[in-house]
Amino acid sequence: MQIVTEALLQLGLDKSNTINAEQLVLLGLKEGDVENFTALSLGKELSDARAELFVLLANIKAKTTRKTIISNYKDLQKFRAGESSLEDETILSQKGDVCIYCDGGCNPNPGKAGSGVAIYRGEKLSELWYGLYEPMGTNNTAELGALYESLMIAKHETELGNKVEIKCDSKYSIDCIQTWAINWEKKGWTKKGGEIKNLEIIKKAYFLYNEISAEVNLSHIKAHAGFQGNELADRMTMYAIDKKSKEFVRYPEPIDVIKLLKMRVG
Repeated sequence: MQIVTEALLQLGLDKSNTINAEQLVLLGLKEGDVENFTALSLGKELSDARAELFVLLANIKAKTTRKTIISNYKDLQKFRAGESSLEDETILSQKGDVCIYCDGGCNPNPGKAGSGVAIYRGEKLSELWYGLYEPMGTNNTAELGALYESLMIAKHETELGNKVEIKCDSKYSIDCIQTWAINWEKKGWTKKGGEIKNLEIIKKAYFLYNEISAEVNLSHIKAHAGFQGNELADRMTMYAIDKKSKEFVRYPEPIDVIKLLKMRVG
């Protein structure tokens, strides 16, 4: 870890003491903090990776060049770690105060299913959750269950005044509540071609999402693409299956990220 000092800030600033948008994010600050970034950042703790990247982005005017540097640096971190610890991809990607990664898994499909969630606060891993075990579930039921639990967590966080992101690797689940359910509801929860599978959980997630959608950003991410949060949520799905946990419960601390990432993949 590194403590943000004036010396560190000077290493990352150009001659006019200008800071770029990506450096603000690395310091855990927002666009509106640019005028007072020095006072707001001094004394903060940064990971070694964030501190290094902060300095590497100094004097880089072109945004495309900064993106290339960030991408190359992430690849370097993965190489250094042998891709076992996965440098946290929430760097430069988290827009809210709380970021929730959700995933569902089934082995085989259909078969034993479970759901998992990883929660980041201030871009640092805060909590892991697992459960919703089904002895004969599907990938889709597990993914929808994980999304619903994430929405429940998000609702609580918004009530505390926090901005929340949910990152889900199931396009099916997102489409269910953001797109398809709109027409299904208009048609009395029916569709051409037969029944709507998983309707009960879809309706619960849909109504909850509509209640909080103005305060929550729900987005799709690619599975197993280097996002630490996605990988940890994935491992929680397998942990739920191993534990046969029907309740959705919090994973006990301390959290050993490297050990968890070595668990079987869902």
